[in-house]
Amino acid sequence: MVWAGFAAGLLISTVTAPVGVSGAVFLLPVQLSVLGVPSPAVTPTNLLFNVVAGPGALWRYRRDGALRGTLARRLVLWTLPGVVVGAAVRVFALPGPGVFRALVAGLLLPLGVWLFLRTLRPARRRTGSEADEPPAPALAVLALAVGVVGGVYGIGGGSLLGPILAARGMPLLRVAPATLAATFTTSLAGAVAYAVLAEVSSGHVAPDWWLGLACGLGGLIGGYLGARLQPRLPETLLRLLLGTLAAALGALYAVPALT
Repeated sequence: MVWAGFAAGLLISTVTAPVGVSGAVFLLPVQLSVLGVPSPAVTPTNLLFNVVAGPGALWRYRRDGALRGTLARRLVLWTLPGVVVGAAVRVFALPGPGVFRALVAGLLLPLGVWLFLRTLRPARRRTGSEADEPPAPALAVLALAVGVVGGVYGIGGGSLLGPILAARGMPLLRVAPATLAATFTTSLAGAVAYAVLAEVSSGHVAPDWWLGLACGLGGLIGGYLGARLQPRLPETLLRLLLGTLAAALGALYAVPALT
């Protein structure tokens, strides 16, 4: 199971890192159905994957100078409190695997369809001030909400922030490093929050440490490779692949959730 987790982390991160997604949103169903991680322990295990995998892509983006600017700092500032709230909600309000599978489907299916449609019919490319990040209040509300969702699902939030910001016309060369930085820091805070909550709650709340580390090591290598390959890969192909994969996984989990 450990080697399967390493391979899954490596493959997924290589594909998703170029568009600012850690890959945890796609690793989550693999952990649930293939690797058999119990719920809610799957969420902190996914956060542990983000913590270990994140530095690979971030180091490469920093080396290329792509982490300059204020976007990453603002996203980190507002997603951090949200992920702590999301962790508490996940443990005390949404512990059942049936409910969790329904929520996974509700996240992945619309996200995948949106990515796919946005790729086929891209938004008008903005220039000058139009292409800047959203106003500070709007960005704060967005990052806080995404932080809560990331804490519940164990995905860090980059899989949501990336498409939303890119849909505004912001280039992926700017969006991807910032969303990965937010994912790394919020995942670190979320993992700590789950470790604390494991001491005051019953059930499988603590992460599967060995599996999380194995997936993370694979993601560490894959994230570096994906960040390095970003300038050489067609952006349209990557977006279509991400959208198709997310929609397919969401549909897969929607079937048992509705039966």
